[in-house]
Parts: sequence; C-alpha cells; structure tokens
Amino acid sequence: MQGTKGNRTGKLQKVFQQLAEDLKPEAGYFFPEGGERAGFFVVDMQESSQVAEIAERFFFGMNAKVEMTPVMNADDLQKALSGVQSTIQRYG
Repeated sequence: MQGTKGNRTGKLQKVFQQLAEDLKPEAGYFFPEGGERAGFFVVDMQESSQVAEIAERFFFGMNAKVEMTPVMNADDLQKALSGVQSTIQRYG
C-alpha cells in the first residue's frame, strides 16, 4: 500500500490503530527518512518466534519494509553480563 493512497482512503490510520491494539507498543515514533514515511515501535517480545508474527503485520497491512533491532533493558543487561566472564575465559 502506498502511504499517500492509504492516507487518503483511511486505511493507514486503521492499520496503525490495529497495530497499536495488537502489539501494545511501549512507544511509537514517526518521522521522514530518505524522503519516505518512517517510524518505529518499541515492543516487548517474549521470544524470538514473535519476529515473524510482528513483521507480517507490517508486510500485509502496509507493504512496509521492516527492520528489527533487539535491545535489552538494564535488568537484562545485568543478567547477560553475569555470564560474560566465563565466555571471556573460554574464548579469550
């Protein structure tokens, strides 16, 4: 779906509303990038299998390009760092 066409028909608003209801993002930001409409949602994924489920919503709903970047919160980072020492000893 072209963004301009979708905006004129109201589909863009409907799809974004549905995405927000389904994904319950912690935050969403929208901006121009490279001359096109762009945006990102911050979503808490419980497992990696959700990548396909989330991406397909954007593919089918908006014919969008999708990039995902996994991130950690402070608690996740502390948990991850607790295992780094043994990795350094094994591979360093």
